[in-house]
Amino acid sequence: MNVFDILGPVMIGPSSSHTAGAVKIGLVARQLLGDTPKKAKILLHGSFASTGVGHGTDKAIVAGLLGMQPDDKRIPDSFAAAKQQGLDFSFDTIHLRGAHPNTAVLTLEDGKKRKLEIEAASLGGGRIQVRKIDGIDTNFSGEYNTLIVHNLDQPGHVAQVTTILAQRNVNIATMQLYRNVQGGYAVMVIECDQPIPEDLVDWLMKLDGIIKVSYINVKQ
Repeated sequence: MNVFDILGPVMIGPSSSHTAGAVKIGLVARQLLGDTPKKAKILLHGSFASTGVGHGTDKAIVAGLLGMQPDDKRIPDSFAAAKQQGLDFSFDTIHLRGAHPNTAVLTLEDGKKRKLEIEAASLGGGRIQVRKIDGIDTNFSGEYNTLIVHNLDQPGHVAQVTTILAQRNVNIATMQLYRNVQGGYAVMVIECDQPIPEDLVDWLMKLDGIIKVSYINVKQ
């Protein structure tokens, strides 16, 4: 734990978990989609559902989807900004068994056939945990440059991805592998020390058996 975990991030209030973390959930979802969404269905669980509106959680998530940072003074006006930018959004509540009380499920569309479903929790201090992507269990924070590869569960895909990262001098910090069933649908979550080159993502998308590639570059 460091001083930022104790004091929390520089942010527009009132709450690091309900506001700053909620903005980050929106930001990470936006990056994983690859663009500003045109449509967003946002489901709030637990404390997010019961007290989120009073704490500005709803406006914070929308602000993140628009690319605002937690300290952006426009966060309270994010609904109006969303209307100006053509983002159609809706909110509802959901009950998730065993989920963190500050959890949101976002279903996004970008108007170009790209879709994303993400479940993420705000842990406090502006930190988040991404728990699911497109129905597959995950566990990452969005604090690192992160490459997410969706692929068929077949031999060779992990080697292809790690080899091209090494060739591009991108060092792997952590790597997690998930799948729904053997031989089914799998996800690699690779946290990296360097930014993910966009042309590397394009190259991966052309490989047989690769279904979807998304990434987070933390400086964006």
